[in-house]
Amino acid sequence: MGKRPLRIHAALYLFHCFLFYACNKKENKVNIVTLSDTPQVSFALRDVESALGSLYRVIDTKLTDKADIVLSIRDIDTLKHEGFKIDVTNNKVEVIGRDEAGLMYGTLELAEQLKLYGFDGVKPMVRNPYLEMRGPKFNIPLDVRTPSYTDVSDVAQHNIPHMWDFSFWKDYIDSMARYRYNYISLWSLHPFPSLVKVPGYEDIALDDVQRSTVEWEENYNLMAIGFDAPEILENVEVLKRITIDEKIEFWKKVMAYGKSRNIDFHIITWNIFDYGTQGKYGITDDRDNEITTDYFRKSTKQLFVTYPDLAGIGLTTGENMKGANHQEREDWAYKTYGLGILDAAKEMPERQFKFIHRQHQSGAKEIAEKFKAVVEADNVEFLFCFKYAKAHVYSATQQPYHEDANYLQQIEGMKTLWGLRNDDTFYFRWGAPDFTREFINNLPHDDVAKGIYFGSDQWIWGRDFLTKEPIKSNQIEVEKHWYQWLLWGRLSYDPTISNERFKDILAGRFSGIDADKLFSAWQNASMVYPLTTGFHWGSLDFQWYIEGCKSRPKQAENETGFHDVNRFISLGVHPKSGNQSIPDYVEMISGGNTTTLKTPLEVSEKLITVAESALKELEGIEKNNDKELQFTLNDIRTVSFLGKHYAYKIEGATYLALFRNSNKKEYQDLAVKALENALGFWKQYVHQAMLQNHNPLWTNRVGIVDWNQITKWVEQDIYIAKNE
Repeated sequence: MGKRPLRIHAALYLFHCFLFYACNKKENKVNIVTLSDTPQVSFALRDVESALGSLYRVIDTKLTDKADIVLSIRDIDTLKHEGFKIDVTNNKVEVIGRDEAGLMYGTLELAEQLKLYGFDGVKPMVRNPYLEMRGPKFNIPLDVRTPSYTDVSDVAQHNIPHMWDFSFWKDYIDSMARYRYNYISLWSLHPFPSLVKVPGYEDIALDDVQRSTVEWEENYNLMAIGFDAPEILENVEVLKRITIDEKIEFWKKVMAYGKSRNIDFHIITWNIFDYGTQGKYGITDDRDNEITTDYFRKSTKQLFVTYPDLAGIGLTTGENMKGANHQEREDWAYKTYGLGILDAAKEMPERQFKFIHRQHQSGAKEIAEKFKAVVEADNVEFLFCFKYAKAHVYSATQQPYHEDANYLQQIEGMKTLWGLRNDDTFYFRWGAPDFTREFINNLPHDDVAKGIYFGSDQWIWGRDFLTKEPIKSNQIEVEKHWYQWLLWGRLSYDPTISNERFKDILAGRFSGIDADKLFSAWQNASMVYPLTTGFHWGSLDFQWYIEGCKSRPKQAENETGFHDVNRFISLGVHPKSGNQSIPDYVEMISGGNTTTLKTPLEVSEKLITVAESALKELEGIEKNNDKELQFTLNDIRTVSFLGKHYAYKIEGATYLALFRNSNKKEYQDLAVKALENALGFWKQYVHQAMLQNHNPLWTNRVGIVDWNQITKWVEQDIYIAKNE
């Protein structure tokens, strides 16, 4: 057993001793006074009760002088919205929140400290949120008739019924609150028929929840066109019998529950899609169709009329606006969504709204000018949104794309949400606090950052269906991948959280393990993702998926979509990774020059280093009967083998490129040897992954990921190198 578990066990022992002698000599209780009985605080108090067990007792507010813990809301200068302060004086702990949310977060912090360090280990602190908005990107598969971008995939088909299960949302929202997220963005191509009855267009509202039983093709249009093909809509099953009025009550309940955990809901759309309208009323996806314009405007307003707890709406222009230029796209967006939210804001002047406009296939200046009335509305907050790291947050801790677009200058005086896309970690548990912290600290922040969204276009963080023998049936993904989601949420709220705290969290979750070794192994293995993708840079989700070494065929420059040794030579590096591409390296070597960049062989060496370090740390972790720990260790081992595969693949590709340039046989021999090693580690990766995961997996962006089939393609790399 490592030192950290012993330290935590000792703290708990001292805690109980302290309680016996100091807290309540007769009854051995921890007396708690709460001066706020809001749902947010009651939720956090349950975690305090869990930490204290039978010692927990809430006493009357008149007995504050006898309390060991006091919870209150006060307006003090050091605290901002959602901020909190923990004071420790004379064996009494006081948690002060600036507001209900702040007291909830402060009480959750207290609960964690009590669990990890005991009562006498509680430390005073003052915390305010670093990023104001912190939320997941959730592509929601509502119904085959109202799809999201992700619907043509296994993960969407599995999760459609769960979107209409309140128990899912309860568990999901509770987890998000504990991780310090404060909003959820639901993304859909055209959600209105599944959510509202629009005045004048009532017949569009959809009863029931349907899923297609069609024999799906592998690849569909990347712009989400054609998801209503006849063979899809004519072959369906009814998953749930439910009227539109019952649907509305369901989502009211979900949003109200979110509010009770300080979590707002926003609905984000792509445009122009008319899925679910079924041609009624003459609605089409034509931007010049006045009926369509009127329908979208009224739908936008009706969302807010229907859902009193809906915080905002957002949109993307350009995804399906055939032939339109910037001005034409924004003209349509303003006449629909812009006027729609202004209608709602005028009708409900006491209510605050958020309006999010993605800067995607449109210019920020043009957007701001067109939406001037929305920007200036008293009760509407206008926010931009920018895809900060393309589709791969796990690539580099610095990103160039906002600079390339001159984005900060264009939105001067306004604020943005930074979109952080994770189209990488679908199977395996990720956890690298140093990478996450550095990434968040590098985000353009002062006077510009409103917050982040973190999520995927190729994945739905619903319920797990990949695990063969799960810890529990239908476990929610954000619980399976708890560490990853905790890191991005907690560090977005407070990027000063130390690695020591994360180690203690690991020790508290996995009893008896050496937390230092687990922390190190997990972090090292997780770095396989950015080290590989930062070198082999397919920026968009359909251009690269690391866990399957795949893209769409066109982006792989072959018929399979597999990224073979040739593609590892030709594809460039991430602009801010500090890496040198293979062609540039070959040119440098042939010219006898040097570089300050990391060469391909140095990237290969770094991958081997982190993978071997992770595997070595695993040797020092004692196994026990904790199934979650076993899954976690297996994921670390699996990703380490994947890292060694990519290390040798990069090495082999480099030597093959050198051979092609120089015709020196020794380079060819080195290439073959490296690629043989790459094959061996790919096989180990697949074997380890298949111990606990189902495969093949059908995805919406790179098609079918079949590890056994991919093994045959990996073998072809050796053939390519041998037969030059």
